[in-house]
Amino acid sequence: MEFLTYYLQQPLLNHLPVGSLFILQNESTFYREMIDILSKMKNKTLHLLMIESTKDLEELISILDVGGPSQLTSAKLFGYDQLQLPESFGNLTSLQLLYLFDNKLTSLPTSIGNLISLKELNLIGNNLTSLPQSFGNITSLKELYLGNNKLTSLPESFENITSLQDLDLRYNNLTSLPESFGNLTSLQELHLSGNKLTSLPESFVKLTSLQELDLSVNKLTSLPESFGKLTSLKVIWLQDNKLTSLPESFGNLASLQVLFLVRNKLTSLPESFGNLISLQELTLNNNNLTSLPESFENLRSLQFLDLSTNNIPYKDLSNLRDKFKFVKYFYL
Repeated sequence: MEFLTYYLQQPLLNHLPVGSLFILQNESTFYREMIDILSKMKNKTLHLLMIESTKDLEELISILDVGGPSQLTSAKLFGYDQLQLPESFGNLTSLQLLYLFDNKLTSLPTSIGNLISLKELNLIGNNLTSLPQSFGNITSLKELYLGNNKLTSLPESFENITSLQDLDLRYNNLTSLPESFGNLTSLQELHLSGNKLTSLPESFVKLTSLQELDLSVNKLTSLPESFGKLTSLKVIWLQDNKLTSLPESFGNLASLQVLFLVRNKLTSLPESFGNLISLQELTLNNNNLTSLPESFENLRSLQFLDLSTNNIPYKDLSNLRDKFKFVKYFYL
């Protein structure tokens, strides 16, 4: 700590590279020393601010707000027992990376919509039940992590964050997605596992840049008929739902390499299923399949196949195994 105190007092502070670390800890004389140093600095060129359980967040922000808060581009705040972000938090308008994970946040200030330079926001492991309408003003966001909260819905303004490439909403309490969700056309990775979704909006098929999609552990009974328009998909997690069938368009997913369909209620697969010629890993165990489509034999890229715990006659499975000797891992 003495070294860090010395380092922060030096004129070289202005030349610290992005990623330099500033740590504040609560209930320590070191914390007060750092506050004093910050308040006396003429040019607060902090690139990365990390705070562990300090009660003086508002005071710290007010200090940074004098003479150039725009110098602060990254901040990590974690470990709070009862964290509440002050409205003044929105003054840190040059933040590009903000980690607020594993706190007990129950709400966000309206001013969070002022963080228009933000590219990555991590809010995993809080107690958020909703997001403010102003959230949609953060149109620069590319990565947004909201997993393990208590969200029941998304604000209407969410559709404005069209630069999003990676969105994590796993393990919330979402029962549906807004029809406008399809406007997030830059999405490449979408994680929605562990919610209570029973269906997907028709606009979902506009997400044509998606490469990874996790819809596991929901209550889906069907997929949109035009699901096959998501032709960039390489990995799909659909295990632990209530799917009874797949749309015929599913066979259009020619780039698909990994597909998890464990523990659904599938009784059959569409004839187009055999068009998934890039498929390398397929898990269909614990369904109600009684047969496979003739086109199934076209899946010549398969390396892993699990058909166990279905109702397919053993003779048919044995014949398939003879034809699929190229499959490294075959489970009946």
